[in-house]
Amino acid sequence: MSAKLEMRDIRFGYGQTPVLDHLSLSVQPQEFVSILGASGCGKSTILNLLCGTLRPQAGEMFVDGGPLTGISDHFAYMPQSDLLFDWQTILENVCLYGRIHGAYADAKAQAKENFAAFGLAGCEELYPRSLSGGMRQRAAFLRTSLCSADILLLDEPFGALDVISRGDMQQWLLSMRTRLSRTALLVTHDVDEAIYLSDRILVLGGRPAHVVREFPIAEKNRTRDWLFAQGSLRGEIYRCIKGETA
Repeated sequence: MSAKLEMRDIRFGYGQTPVLDHLSLSVQPQEFVSILGASGCGKSTILNLLCGTLRPQAGEMFVDGGPLTGISDHFAYMPQSDLLFDWQTILENVCLYGRIHGAYADAKAQAKENFAAFGLAGCEELYPRSLSGGMRQRAAFLRTSLCSADILLLDEPFGALDVISRGDMQQWLLSMRTRLSRTALLVTHDVDEAIYLSDRILVLGGRPAHVVREFPIAEKNRTRDWLFAQGSLRGEIYRCIKGETA
């Protein structure tokens, strides 16, 4: 199967500080891949390179086999903050993409069909201040899913939530993966989150950073009990992030 997304031998730095070097990775269609690594190793930089806000200093990037050289409609980027507009209703917020692209009526119709599936039934005319942190993140996911993009770039989307809400959102996203039917690249600091959600985990290491190890996650029937039993895998990934294993 041809890769949906590829980065080949990427190099990037800020000023005189190299961040990424000889970075290569690929993601298959509808695959969910997580990127782990120590703070400051360049995880979010990878997402910024893909969405076109930064440009690599060397190397190549491809989507569906074609070169990626700047901002592309293939990507929908979701940061840690939900970025909802407080003065607009939830329905208005999630239809932002449609409004920008002159398809507001179609976006509203599609959004209304999906409010229940995203756990937001009855919230259409509420304002963001009325929603919990988890509900606001679900609204942000609905807004992202209504984009025409076929690749989701998720940068710590649950990082601002408390541990219970974060667990609930991870469970929800796992249940939504088939419905969303998108390729996804997740940046996270949470090893358990990566294990629970991913088809593969890529660990960045080195200075400048590159992919030092890949962990495939083959389990299809994932539960919290299954996750709690992954102590050996969790320890192996943690040691890899710390640079204690090859």
